[in-house]
Amino acid sequence: MGVDCGAYPGNGFDWLGPAGVRMAVDRWLRLVAADSELAPYLIGVDLVRLGGHLALLLTAALGGPVGAVARPDAAGGWRGLGLTEAQHRRVVDYLGGVLWAFNVPVEVVEAARRAFADEAGS
Repeated sequence: MGVDCGAYPGNGFDWLGPAGVRMAVDRWLRLVAADSELAPYLIGVDLVRLGGHLALLLTAALGGPVGAVARPDAAGGWRGLGLTEAQHRRVVDYLGGVLWAFNVPVEVVEAARRAFADEAGS
């Protein structure tokens, strides 16, 4: 992961790399699970599977390779959990905070937030 918030290589995925995406998603899920209002929505959810799905979606949202899988949009990452629009916004805010803490450029943080915010209508 880079530390200099100046110019970054290629796209957001190039900045974080696969290990950085995975660490970001792990931290993101921990924050959501620690939120007393959001945690009940994760009861019974396979967090390993959700984490893998979110890592794929974040990779795609940041312009990274997703292999043979068609480039998915981020819709569906949190869909189906029954979150209200306000709760969903908080989940997306947690993602932004995690990426900010990783010192990724503001453009990358905003791209990721936009991609996951697009599912708010679900």
